[in-house]
Amino acid sequence: MNAISMPDTATATEAEPYFGVRDIHAYYGESYIVQGVSFAMDKGDVVALLGRNGAGKTSTLRTLARAGDPVLRSGEIWLDGEPIHKCRDFEAAGKGIQLVQEDRRIIPGLTVEENLVLAQIAEPRGWSLEQIYEHFPRLAERRRQEGITLSGGEQQMLAVARALARDIRLLLLDEPYEGLAPTIVRDIERIVREIKGLGITTIIVEQNADAALALANRALILDMGQIVYDGTAKAVLEDKELRQEYLAV
Repeated sequence: MNAISMPDTATATEAEPYFGVRDIHAYYGESYIVQGVSFAMDKGDVVALLGRNGAGKTSTLRTLARAGDPVLRSGEIWLDGEPIHKCRDFEAAGKGIQLVQEDRRIIPGLTVEENLVLAQIAEPRGWSLEQIYEHFPRLAERRRQEGITLSGGEQQMLAVARALARDIRLLLLDEPYEGLAPTIVRDIERIVREIKGLGITTIIVEQNADAALALANRALILDMGQIVYDGTAKAVLEDKELRQEYLAV
């Protein structure tokens, strides 16, 4: 596994990774879910976070986003030299960590455009509406439509676009292809590839390992809340025994 070096004080140096996680332990109540996870990412990395159902993938993403549950009891999270581990969710979002959750969290009663505008109320802002509609033309067509009446794929586009409406330094995608028709999956893949091309540091949790690995340059595999593999996405694609051991259903 790749060695990581994390700061021991609140001041990071130029030698430190852009995003680093050191020995995080997180719980739902007394259930020990994230068990000593450590890894590091360079700016612009796209990491596929893989594992069987129940391995702790979503819990790890939520911990990184400081979502409240699971509760982080120990360990450190650093983004571009800033400590994140003591932040609350809105503070982590203000520092540029944006989590797109599996259930998308579209706000009822608001149009597509109102969902996007609401995301831009707090500083710092990210993409303008014009930029969003350029990359998401389907949302431009439906800007006056209530967000929760969109199809599943369109809601996923809106959830990603809403994240990009904030000043984004780390994008966390939880099951972006879940429950979508193959034609819509291709649209979401195109959007994620565009995001990758923009150099946005991204972590993708996705049960469809092939789809995630095709987008990623790095792969992390979780098993029982612990990282059991940290290496290139290409190596995972080529290692049938590794995939069978940790990813086969």
